[in-house]
Amino acid sequence: SRDVLATGPGLGRFKGDTDWLRRLWQHLERPLVIDADALNMLADAGPTAPRDWGKRSAATILTPHPGEMGRLLGMSTPEVQRDRIEHAARYAREQGVTLVLKGARTVIATPSGEAYINTTGHAGMATGGAGDVLTGIIAGLLAQGLSAEQAAAFGVFLHGQAGERAALLRGDPASLLAGDIVDAL
Repeated sequence: SRDVLATGPGLGRFKGDTDWLRRLWQHLERPLVIDADALNMLADAGPTAPRDWGKRSAATILTPHPGEMGRLLGMSTPEVQRDRIEHAARYAREQGVTLVLKGARTVIATPSGEAYINTTGHAGMATGGAGDVLTGIIAGLLAQGLSAEQAAAFGVFLHGQAGERAALLRGDPASLLAGDIVDAL
């Protein structure tokens, strides 16, 4: 099996974090999944940081929600939401990453410019920690040898299916917890 690093969930911010992330980007020769605070670090480094930092030798997947995507692009969340597919596909292509733009009908975009729309999921999944669960699923699939595109697409699909099952089991989907999604996997 391969080693994979997922960074961001629960990380917090610290002095020099953008430099730390750049060094990780440039020197880690293993697949990397970037979420949460690591996405904010990347946004702080500027809109072309991934391209400026150089092409990575291993798979790189970014998993922003629309607010984080707006910070990466230097635009407002409503602007991102107006054309989710175009923004995700352009960013993935220009920055050479696989991008998972979370939300209703999550967009998975590849460095080659392809974009896929996921059809699984439930509105109750918009809860704290649900994105962290997705990051873990994608990292686990990468560790099993799937390509970045496969791990992102299959991970989003499985995450959405688990969210649908969890919402049914919970009874009141508005009270869905991240742990419910894990239990439904």
